[in-house]
Amino acid sequence: MKTTGRVNGIISNIVIVKTDGAVGQNEICHVYCGTTRMMAEVIKVIGDEAYVQVFDSTRALKIGDRVEFEGHMLEATLAPGLLSRNYDGLQNDLEKMDGLFIARGSITDPIDFEKKWEYKPLAKVGDKVTAGAWLGEVQEQWVAHKIMVPFIMQGSYTVKSLAAEGSYKVTDTIATLQDTDGNEYPVTMVQKWPVKQAIRCFDEKPRPSRVMETGVRAIDTFNPLAEGGTGFIPGPFGAGKTVLQHAISKQAEADVIIIVACGERANEVVEIFAEFPELVDPHTGHKLMERTIIICNTSNMPVAAREASVYTGMTIGEYYRSMGLKVLVMADSTSRWAQALREMSNRLEELPGQDAFPMDLSAIISNFYARAGLVKLHNGHTGSVTFLGTVSPAGGNLKEPVTESTKKAARCFYALSQGRADSKRYPAIDPLESYSKYLEYPEVREYLDEHIEKNWVDAVYEGKTIVQRGKEANDQINILGDDGVPTEYHERFWKSELIDFVILQQDAFDAIDANCPTERQKMMYNMVLDICRKQFDFADFEECSQYFKSLINLFRQMNYSEWKSEQFDDYRRQIEKFVNDKSAK
Repeated sequence: MKTTGRVNGIISNIVIVKTDGAVGQNEICHVYCGTTRMMAEVIKVIGDEAYVQVFDSTRALKIGDRVEFEGHMLEATLAPGLLSRNYDGLQNDLEKMDGLFIARGSITDPIDFEKKWEYKPLAKVGDKVTAGAWLGEVQEQWVAHKIMVPFIMQGSYTVKSLAAEGSYKVTDTIATLQDTDGNEYPVTMVQKWPVKQAIRCFDEKPRPSRVMETGVRAIDTFNPLAEGGTGFIPGPFGAGKTVLQHAISKQAEADVIIIVACGERANEVVEIFAEFPELVDPHTGHKLMERTIIICNTSNMPVAAREASVYTGMTIGEYYRSMGLKVLVMADSTSRWAQALREMSNRLEELPGQDAFPMDLSAIISNFYARAGLVKLHNGHTGSVTFLGTVSPAGGNLKEPVTESTKKAARCFYALSQGRADSKRYPAIDPLESYSKYLEYPEVREYLDEHIEKNWVDAVYEGKTIVQRGKEANDQINILGDDGVPTEYHERFWKSELIDFVILQQDAFDAIDANCPTERQKMMYNMVLDICRKQFDFADFEECSQYFKSLINLFRQMNYSEWKSEQFDDYRRQIEKFVNDKSAK
């Protein structure tokens, strides 16, 4: 029998409920406001009173209104048919909503329960299976969607019966499993899993050892993101966080893309909805939307659902990872998620931490980032969830609590600079503030040595040193003037500018320059490094300036030329002649 209760207090979307039975932390309940049924989550229990956060507006809710507890936590529905869909934070299908805004209490099915899928068995009768084992598969878009033993089933089971190849609904029984006591359990294509619990149906979780190609030179060359790794992009408003995330989602070497718009402005989300269905995936030739899931919780939607949206996105990512796929989950922005946590904490009158954020903010962020990773499944296959979030620090302050807490959890730090954004140097990733800790992993070093070239990491650090020395030289030039420093200082500065303009800057809206393959990055980076290693004999700083400006212009035209084309090779020959003709010491 379900536990029920009555509303005993209302603090915005926090409702205090007097219960008549036992309730659990994070349990889901429904609050009735007249005929409207609103979903809520238990976030605190004191005696026979439960504090629940309602995922809708509590306007017109009254003391004494009825509440019903469901006995389970907030769950994601996992089944074929998730790809290409647009959800809100509670996994309601936005395409099925009526009107411009989501009506209060509105709930829709996350998938089509009537659609039939062409099912093909992978297991055999008599096989011993555990949670997460592959029983069969259906073709979802171009992805081989695995039908698995439900994650909630603990222990070992025997496949008692298995459906033959054919067309089935997700609710049809495709297998019957038997436990060691002889009890039988029917299995369908659909299962549910609590979003705040990590799916742990794998043998081990090794350290990331491969690099995920994003097509963005400032990331792939200078600060690579590992497959199964974590990273975040902090930066002030207008610095290009969202555009950079969109560029990565279009070009990343991943099987499934999950975009979580957490508290984003509505116009940015509309841009995703309008743009993604028209884009062609460079890896498959299909529409990009075919391998994309969008979870949208804009800033004008209920604040309580912001927290749910990031967990829903990660849970769906873990589900596809269990199929042996490479998944990229991106959240924009985790600052709005943290602000939602702060709002809840303040309404509960909890002891505040720095800037009124919850005291355990760092632990919450760390636990969430820890759910990403590369895993080795029970059947020997590997799958991965790579997580990339953005942070919107107030006033561009990278020392505020959300940025600092995320910095402890994420392994890649892509700091966007307001100065670079103002000077139109996009992507505005600061090459000196940003870092990738994966460059220090022996596994990643070996991968780069094998797939790019020997001692590649040393070459990366050499380029960073050139940029650092160029910045120091520029500071001296600004202080002492052009004539107040030796010509070598100008040469040092312009070499760093060469790396900046050719490697670090990239046009996300150009058909060619937007996506730079690793092979092309290696060739161009080596060309630039070879030039930076030379010592030139300039008469004065003006000659040095003009020389490097002309060189940069040739490289920029090369960036806009198709890879392995006659025009590209022509620019390369021009650059080589241009450099060789200038007498070097």
